[in-house]
Amino acid sequence: MERRRRYDEEPDDEFENLFEELFEEDAFEEETDADDIEAQLQRLFGGEVANELDERPPRFDKGRELEVRVMGVYERIEYGQPRALLVQLRDNYGRVVPIVIGPFEAHAIVAALNDDAPARPMTHDLIRNILTRLGVSIDRILIDDLWQGTFYAKIYLLHDDEEIEIDSRPSDAIALALRFRAPIYMAESVLEAEGQPEDYS
Repeated sequence: MERRRRYDEEPDDEFENLFEELFEEDAFEEETDADDIEAQLQRLFGGEVANELDERPPRFDKGRELEVRVMGVYERIEYGQPRALLVQLRDNYGRVVPIVIGPFEAHAIVAALNDDAPARPMTHDLIRNILTRLGVSIDRILIDDLWQGTFYAKIYLLHDDEEIEIDSRPSDAIALALRFRAPIYMAESVLEAEGQPEDYS
């Protein structure tokens, strides 16, 4: 059970002199050595006192790879534009990236999202079955580039201790990742270029 000490209670022995030492009158004089204070904290709590702000990477670093989730497959209908099927991905910052995909890949992604098991294996199910029988799994996929409106992806396979990188279309990579319950990542540079605020309307 959590116990909270009142201000008028005596401190525990191990904490008895800590704050007196840190906050006595001369504790904040110019000659006070910050290393001494850090050493006292290390003595009390053990180990090194990490500066989390220094370890935290910048929020939007172009070299980062952030995990994204598949929000669904949608049909885009806009005046003056051809109809298109989109798979929508979202990161933890609320940025949404739509990727145009073909009808077959859209069906494969929707089937995986809904856990639909076809009577006979379709192409992505067949690939999953082959990889599984060979002892290969998908560690992750990465949508890592965008060039002239075309997205590029990589599938990272694991076989024993070996990692194998395979070039792929994002739609195929996503369909396979969903079947293997593998995480999907997107390069920050792609998210920054194509990410749109999520529409809650």
